[in-house]
Parts: sequence; structure tokens; C-alpha cells
Amino acid sequence: MSNINDNLKDRILDSIAEGVFTVDKDFKINFFNKAAEKITGHKREDVLGKFCKYIFKSPICLSDCPIALVLRNQKNLFDYESKIFDNNGKEIPIKLNSAILYDENNFATGGIVTFRDMSQYQLIQNQIDTPQNFHGIIGHSKAMQEIFKLISEIATSDAPVFIHGESGTGKELVANAIQKLSNRKDKPFIKINCSVFPPNLLASELFGHVKGAFTDAIKDRPGRFELADKGTIFLDEVAEMPLQMQIQLLRVLQEGTFERIGESLTRTTDVRIIAATNINIQTALQNGKFREDLFYRLNVIPIEIPPLRERKEDIPLLINHFINKYSRIYKKEIKYIDPEALNVLIDYDWKGNVRELENVIEFALVRTNSNEQIQVNKLPSNLIEKNNNPNIQPFSNSKERTEMLMLLEKYQWNRSKVSEVLGIGRTTLWRKLKKLNLINE
Repeated sequence: MSNINDNLKDRILDSIAEGVFTVDKDFKINFFNKAAEKITGHKREDVLGKFCKYIFKSPICLSDCPIALVLRNQKNLFDYESKIFDNNGKEIPIKLNSAILYDENNFATGGIVTFRDMSQYQLIQNQIDTPQNFHGIIGHSKAMQEIFKLISEIATSDAPVFIHGESGTGKELVANAIQKLSNRKDKPFIKINCSVFPPNLLASELFGHVKGAFTDAIKDRPGRFELADKGTIFLDEVAEMPLQMQIQLLRVLQEGTFERIGESLTRTTDVRIIAATNINIQTALQNGKFREDLFYRLNVIPIEIPPLRERKEDIPLLINHFINKYSRIYKKEIKYIDPEALNVLIDYDWKGNVRELENVIEFALVRTNSNEQIQVNKLPSNLIEKNNNPNIQPFSNSKERTEMLMLLEKYQWNRSKVSEVLGIGRTTLWRKLKKLNLINE
């Protein structure tokens, strides 16, 4: 019966589109599904029994093995960005998930990694770049255009950058854009989420350790600051860092020096630091959870990303971008959204910001047949229910609002051109847009 169950599990794993492989306690591959074969070009029979690091040859195999990370942090890994090399030596960008496998007695027996090829996503991103698509950041509102300009102005400096914005606003995209335009674009770009690691492990992740420094330190290991030397490090959720760690980070900013855990040798590093947080900084400073001296060191170039509800004029552009993106991914001929559905999306408050909007469009597009518009009944039920809530006042002049949206989209939100077409002044147009809740200026 056990063999039958194992065969069924293998067939199930072979049927999914993501690459899947498992390893034993020695990190030797003991399962490799068909999608993994397709993505990597390696045949299953050629990789079974071999160390995974020799098959994938990923930079993280030596520094941040995803299974080792899960073991250390006791947390599963989701959407971890990396790259591997196929059997012809071609680099493949991937996103992976990782978890530990346990037997019936709850003993760890190995690990599992699922991964997907992101090459097509990057190709699609390059194909749909527009003047409002700034290195993957979408927006034509005044606030976003000012951010694009600021990034262009400061990218080539080595000054620290502090990005602040709610979850889902695109802080990592801003960091990516800065790195792409910087003088360090061809050097390492290391990312770490400071809220993911327990306090006792964060120091090891950032600064490294030597063998014997603590119980699980079985060999010397470089930290992120060493790996990022001459490049850039992105410290996401930096305000979640323990106070003791903040002091050590301050030293790196001031002197460019640090020590590995358990070592007295002082090491140097040359990195540009980009930090980000979604918490209220002033509250964190007042409560003593974030050091003022560290804040001022990091906040040399502040970038504030507005929430989506404060730049609703960007919503139609973002919708078109995501429709284009996911139509290509799912091989559908969907180009438009019904005006009623568009109004629902513009009226929604988007607590999850751009990330939530993207998820909604992907959900609706998957449910929509090719060559059709996305209709309101294809949106998630929570959006439709909120739109039908009698306590929420519906917009008046819905037809005027929809027509204005279509006109703005036609002329790429060029207000001077729209004013000319309508035969009204820019001030009058601004008042109309404000009345229709299409701008928040």
C-alpha cells in the first residue's frame, strides 16, 4: 500500500507546472519532477543521488541554501528570488519555496523545494515597458513621476536610501530600480528581510560567523555584508531589527567595518545600503524601538511611496499593465475591462495596495474567456459585496466618470491634451477629476 501511495504522490508532483525536487538529510536529490527536468534540462535519472548544489550551481547554494535557511529559522521560505544554471550553463531566474520534510514521528528526513522559471516574466516586462513603466514601477500620477525623477537623480550616488511605504506599495521595486541605474549595477545586489530572522540569527545572516561560534555553527560562513562587498544591500523591514543589531548596523554605516560572530578580526566592506520599512517611523522613534542616530544615517535620501488609494489616477494604468502581463502569461486575448468593473476597482480602498490589485486582476483574468472583457462578476466577491453595500454611497455621474476615464487613458493621462479635446481649461478639468474622485491632489 505504501508503494501505491508513493507512486500516486509522484504522479501528482509530476503533473504540476512548478519544478519540484526533494533531498535527503545529506542534501542528495531523491525526487525530481518533470517540470524540474523541463526547466533545468537535466534528466531525472542523471540527478538522483547527487548533491543538489552540483546540479543547480546557484550562488545561494554556498551562502543561503533554502533548505538550510528553513532549518535555521524554523520557518518555511516563500517566493525567494534566486537563479540557477541549466545543463547548458544558461542562467535562469527563479522564485522558490522551501520546506522541511518530516516522517510520521516528526523527525526531519530531508527537504523539498518548488521553483518556477521567471525568464518569461522578465521577457514580458521588457516587452511592455512604456514611459509610465519605470524599470517595473507603474505610474503616471504626479507623485510617482516625482519618485521616478528622484530615483534617476540619486541612483549613481553611494548615499544611503530609506524607502517608506505601506505593504504592497512596491518598496522592493524602487530598490531594484535604484540598483539597476547605479554605478554598482554589475556588482552584487543582496536582499534580506530583517523581520524574518530570529534576533539570535540575524547577526549571523548579516555579519557571518566562524566555526564553533554557537551550537549550529559547524563551519565558517560569510554574512550578507561580505557577500555584498562593492555592491548594494537591501535591508527590508529594517525598523524590525533588534536594538543591539541596530548599533552594529550603525557602525557599518559610519566606519564600514564589522566582525563575524565569534571572531575578533575586524573586516571591512564597501556597500551601498538601501533600507525600507512599512511602520510609522515617528512612532517607532518615540517608543525607542528605532534608534534616532541610525534613522538619520539611513535617511540621507528619503523616498515616500504613496498608498494606491492616494493615487487613484494610476489604477486604470495599472489595470491595463496587469491585463497585458497576465494575458501573455495565460495566453489569452484579453485587452479590456468593463467600465462597471473599472468603477468598482477605482472605488475600492486597496489596503493591500498595488500587490492586492495585481492579485485581483490575475484572479479575474483567469476566470475570463479569451476575447472577452473582464466583467464585474469575475472580480473577487469581497469587492463586489463592498460595491453593493447600501452604506456606501455610489458615485453619481457614473457615465461621465467612465467616459472621462476612457478619454484620459486614450491620451495617456495628458491633461493638457484632454483639456484641449474637451475645450475646457486645465483648472476646470482638474475640478472635474477631483469631483469624480479620479485624483487626490
